[in-house]
Amino acid sequence: MSASERGCGLPAADGEAAGVHRSRLVIAGAGSGVGKTTLTIGLMAALKARGLAVQGFKCGPDYIDPTYHTAITGRPSRNLDAWMMGPAAVREIFLRASAGADLSLIEGVMGLFDGKRATDDEGSTAHIARLLRAPVLLVVNAASMARTAAAIVKGCQAMAEGFAIAGVIANQVGSAGHARLIREAVEQVCGVPVVGSLVRDDGLVIPERHLGLVPAVERGELAPLFAKLAARVAETVDLDAVVALARSAPPLAPEPPRLFSPEKRHSGPPRARIAVARDEAFNFYYPENLELLEHAGAALVFFRPTHGDRLPEEVDGLYLGGGFPEVYAAELARNHALKADIRQAAAAGMPIFAECGGYMYLCRALTTSDGRTHEMVGLIPARVRMGQRLAELGYREVRAERDTPLLAAGETARGHAFHYSVLEPEPDAADAWPYAYCVHSRFGERREGYAAGSVLAGYTHLHFASNPRMAERWVAACAAFRRARLR
Repeated sequence: MSASERGCGLPAADGEAAGVHRSRLVIAGAGSGVGKTTLTIGLMAALKARGLAVQGFKCGPDYIDPTYHTAITGRPSRNLDAWMMGPAAVREIFLRASAGADLSLIEGVMGLFDGKRATDDEGSTAHIARLLRAPVLLVVNAASMARTAAAIVKGCQAMAEGFAIAGVIANQVGSAGHARLIREAVEQVCGVPVVGSLVRDDGLVIPERHLGLVPAVERGELAPLFAKLAARVAETVDLDAVVALARSAPPLAPEPPRLFSPEKRHSGPPRARIAVARDEAFNFYYPENLELLEHAGAALVFFRPTHGDRLPEEVDGLYLGGGFPEVYAAELARNHALKADIRQAAAAGMPIFAECGGYMYLCRALTTSDGRTHEMVGLIPARVRMGQRLAELGYREVRAERDTPLLAAGETARGHAFHYSVLEPEPDAADAWPYAYCVHSRFGERREGYAAGSVLAGYTHLHFASNPRMAERWVAACAAFRRARLR
């Protein structure tokens, strides 16, 4: 383990007293499904109700949980993924986003030690805790157990290298008496405090759909849920103890910014205007992707395809992120003017980048799970159908097959894929399909995506922090299109 990955349980470095003080706490689970998200958003809501400014983070690549964090805290939640963006970028993004907050809550992913591989912690919640020297609050599903909960915590302590499990919350307890048994066992065996519990309550279950939690942007009834969670957490969790644990985090050594270095920030008028689709159908964007485009000199213009918006005027590029186009396929199909605008923009050579849901939207047709087929943009000669089974899930490293608006041929970037749809090229296009990437995953290598002319699209959600040149290259391509457009 490198010096930069020392955790809370290790000696302080020389000169650490001059480090950056940021109160922070990782909310980790003993496994998936133990209630990390419910507890995280409940803690955020309860602490905000106390008047604290809370910054949310999510370990791993997930887009959906951060929408809940953002809706509660009023501050954009950020992903922290050591595999996709690298350790230095994790620290930079954390320090940048947590500035001005009273404390940061970092929601874990899967179980505490679950990451890219079964043989080490890379990409796991534990990896993030170690990189940020953050104390861990471990969530245990204590249903149908008592002293065994202590064995689970003890096992996690045995593997916690470079960070400390500072406290425990028992979820799904049956009663106050059950919670007391858990506390007595864990505190006796493990020597860490149980700072609270939540009693089983089916009314606190967050609705799910095939891609996980429903994005907060789609729902109008969030406030009552948040209020209920805040009240329940305030009743049975020691919030003062949670704040104290967050404040116990040691200083972080300051590092010069690399992603957002002042020397590389564009100054002066925007080099280009990039249209960004953002609504119920398209809302999966890593905030840093958008901010790195701005850092490189882009002005972002947001619009809502499902609400009948046309492509904004005087734009030089188009970004179509992921989301749920299959849920809003009828609305997207009815917006004929926008579909025509996009086809005309592509014909004119405007740089267009589409990920997952955006990729689906650019195809000729989308068949939803009810068997209905909806006409999409028609820019990509393929049809998409929704499946009943997960088609793809996991980390991806891509290598560009050809020059594109984001990557030069041979350049690499990292990202993540998660979708149920299957894309089928039209028979007359299949043999000469212009693949965008060679994609490497735990299943081996294969070719994926579409790159033709100024259009780049694929199922992989790329994180620009994995290769910051992507943002600069794209803005430069849009600026070149702008110059040609204004001649």
